[in-house]
Amino acid sequence: AIFGRLKTSISPFHAASFLSAGESVWIAAGLSRAKQQTLELLAQAVCRDKLDLEQLTAIPAQDAMQILVSQKGVGPWTAEVFLMFCAGHPDIFPAGDVALQLIAGQIAGYESRPDEKAFRVIAERWSPLRSVAARVLYARYAQIKGREIMPV
Repeated sequence: AIFGRLKTSISPFHAASFLSAGESVWIAAGLSRAKQQTLELLAQAVCRDKLDLEQLTAIPAQDAMQILVSQKGVGPWTAEVFLMFCAGHPDIFPAGDVALQLIAGQIAGYESRPDEKAFRVIAERWSPLRSVAARVLYARYAQIKGREIMPV
């Protein structure tokens, strides 16, 4: 929802236009102060050629993860989700995602959801296409919640 509001307010949506839009637009879109700071730093890095988002699509996933998590405010989950959905890496799995943990636990018939460490072990069997498995799980979760299902 926030991204939708940002795209409506900032067109075309890219790093420089995001920075030009400024804090009032970010607040109106619903960005928390922490998200504003992170996105501002990322946009500045992109504009200064210190972060090449296109390059992240072409390098090994582990290298791309290291680059992303080195950015202030970007943690493993954010990096994994970006690499999976935006950069198209086929073998990324955000095992720390509670929605994925819940739905996978339900499908497998577990009494409780697997924790991140256990889920990473489970997901290893889906390599080299863990991103596909994650997208299928996200789609099932969305379906159960009555939300729009993203293309798998």
